[in-house]
Order: sequence, then C-alpha cells, then structure tokens
Amino acid sequence: QVQLVESGGGSVQIGNSLRLSCKVSGRAISRFAVSWFRQAPGENREFVAGISWTGNMKDYADSVRGRFTITKDNDENTVYLQMDSLFPKDTAVYQCAVRDVRFQEISRDGSAYDRWGQGTQVTVSS
Repeated sequence: QVQLVESGGGSVQIGNSLRLSCKVSGRAISRFAVSWFRQAPGENREFVAGISWTGNMKDYADSVRGRFTITKDNDENTVYLQMDSLFPKDTAVYQCAVRDVRFQEISRDGSAYDRWGQGTQVTVSS
C-alpha cells in the first residue's frame, strides 16, 4: 500500500523559512517522480515543485522559483521542500504526490499522480 506522509508545516512570519518533508512508503521514489502542490482557501490546487525520478530534473512554479528548493533522499524515500523568503501568499495546505507510472517525468497536472498525502498547513503572517 502506497502512503505519503507530509510534515514540517507551521505558522511563521513573513520572510522566514520552513522545510516540508514527504515520507513515501510502498513506492520507490528512485523510480517515480514526486511533486508538491498547494491549495489556499477558495483557490484551486496549484503545482508548486516537482522532482524527477532520477533527481536530475526539477520544475518550479514561477511564483516560488528562486525561493523554494525541492530535493530528495532515495535511501530515506523522502522528498523535501525547502521554502525560504515566505510570503503571506504562500499560505496554503501543501500536499505531496507521487506519479502513477514509473520512469515518467514531472507533470504539473495533478491527474498524473495517483497517490497523495493528507497535507500539511503552512501559514505565513505579515
């Protein structure tokens, strides 16, 4: 059974940092791309960042490029999202998701992912 568990969310002030973790079990991230998505109240879910199964390719939404960094540890089967210079607009529930087919690249389309974590809340105040 594939499970994803996020952690690391919290409440911070503008300009601070957080690091989110996504622990995956039941599917090796060495073979599957993993991405982070977020959803703010009243908004649609949006792609944030993704990392390929090789780890060599990364993709970021324009809104977070240069501030967020996605990495992974295949041995720990965990993907991380380092979030720096946070703004109130980054406030959302952040979810990680693993792709449905191995050896496929990152997709910004949520329908390409078949397993999702429960989400972790990130709140940034000014």
